[in-house]
Amino acid sequence: MARLGKTAIIEQFLADGLSYMFGNPGTVEQGFLDELEKFDGFHYILALQETVAAGIADGYARATGGPALLQLHSGVGLGNAIGMLYQSKRGHTPLVVVAGESGVRYEAMDAQMAADLVAMARPVTKYATRVTDPNSVLRVLRRALKIAMTPPRGPVFVALPMDVLDAPNTEPVVPTHFPHTQTVPVPRLVKRAGELLAGARRPIVLIGDGVSVSEAQPELTRVAELLGADVWGVEFAEADFDTRHPLWRGQLGHMFGEVSTAAVREADAVLVVGTYLFPEVFPALENPFRRDARIVHIDLDAYEIAKNHPVALGLVADPKSTLDALAGELDRVLTEDDRIAAVDRLRQRAAETTPAPDDGSMLATFARTLAERGPADMIVFDEALTSSPAIGEYLRAARPRRWFATRGGSLGVGIPGAVGIKLAMPDKTVIGFTGDGGSMYTIQALATAVRHGIDAKFVVCNNHSYGLLNENIAQYWREREITRHGFPRSFDLSHPEIGFVDIARGHGVAAVRVDKPGEVEPAVEQMLAHDGPFLIDLVTN
Repeated sequence: MARLGKTAIIEQFLADGLSYMFGNPGTVEQGFLDELEKFDGFHYILALQETVAAGIADGYARATGGPALLQLHSGVGLGNAIGMLYQSKRGHTPLVVVAGESGVRYEAMDAQMAADLVAMARPVTKYATRVTDPNSVLRVLRRALKIAMTPPRGPVFVALPMDVLDAPNTEPVVPTHFPHTQTVPVPRLVKRAGELLAGARRPIVLIGDGVSVSEAQPELTRVAELLGADVWGVEFAEADFDTRHPLWRGQLGHMFGEVSTAAVREADAVLVVGTYLFPEVFPALENPFRRDARIVHIDLDAYEIAKNHPVALGLVADPKSTLDALAGELDRVLTEDDRIAAVDRLRQRAAETTPAPDDGSMLATFARTLAERGPADMIVFDEALTSSPAIGEYLRAARPRRWFATRGGSLGVGIPGAVGIKLAMPDKTVIGFTGDGGSMYTIQALATAVRHGIDAKFVVCNNHSYGLLNENIAQYWREREITRHGFPRSFDLSHPEIGFVDIARGHGVAAVRVDKPGEVEPAVEQMLAHDGPFLIDLVTN
């Protein structure tokens, strides 16, 4: 049955379970935005700026494990969202991004707001295209959704010209088919992986968020325990491994290659799962591994295997299925001496594990209080950066879909990310941590929380600076033997004093400022008890 393309796309979205569209409206999208008002089961989540919309969509998709639909306004809206889309691309978030344009018939005019949207989107997406045939709209949308959801997942972009959507469309609506990727290597390759890892005396495991996508945490833990291997988080922004486990050693960081080099250089066997090596701004240019290190890399992303450093065996396969098979193989081939050595390493790490001392800082006091008072299934979104180590001592990444962190390097995901997660999990307590610098990129997300009744909580760790830049330039000085001196004034955020309580209240969000340890406990209790979004301005310096 013929209907207009602007109606057909909403039918397709609903057939694929996409009942939320995150976005900021514009004139060239007005046709289908008007049309969606006719669909009771379809909801438009309004953000006041496109970066905010992209951050909320990213959080929602990460929490649900499925795709999210993001609408942007032509070239200017896409431009606003580019930084956040980079975060989604690096983090493999499956977003379906659509943007309107005035129409194919205006292409030769070089008119107001004309831009090559596909070229703009291509660097920050897996796939970018433009629909020009009125009877290929749904086909292209299904293709884009399939690409977004097929590992390695990631954002895709489709430009939707207004005249194409205003034309009759006769395409049938059918749900998009996603290829199954729960693959496992043939037995001889699983056997080879076991041979390479067995007998190691200094084994390590390097992991990333491909573990969470595959839901492979139990299998990963079993393999690590069989090997007695230290576990390091590399591209680690979800609860890929229980950070309370004795074998957990920490995250390798995202800035300097010397950190990862120190962690891996003595390992004789290395298992890499669901990550690339290494996601640092200044990675080591030389191979950081021992020349004789036996490296096995498991990932569904063939591009990332041996991209920068050689491996002994690369397996393009599902982490969960492959780790399960590998655990069985290790159980078969490990000798009694191997097992004793693995148990000894595990016991040694357990003996070294001690509770972090409470240094009495505002951050430690706040994180400890929240851990004690918050519900057991509380969800944390951590964009606190320099404040994250203190927060992480008490609010651990322990359970799948209960801990999320920023990824990709762009600031501003903490508040919108928490909004998206809370929308996806309305029955859970969701706390979004951010910094004073990062929060100001997307503070408008507070208005979205109020407008749509999204009861997320927010904590601004306020150190009156871009604290990470202070740390990084100190490293820069050390490497170049530059005498330490005052930080650049451009890193300072103390003047003018940002009134986060006033800003929050101006968006309709209840808020309090905490700048004394004695104020922490009542503020935490007030936040948890409040019905509606709530913000705490936590002064940490």
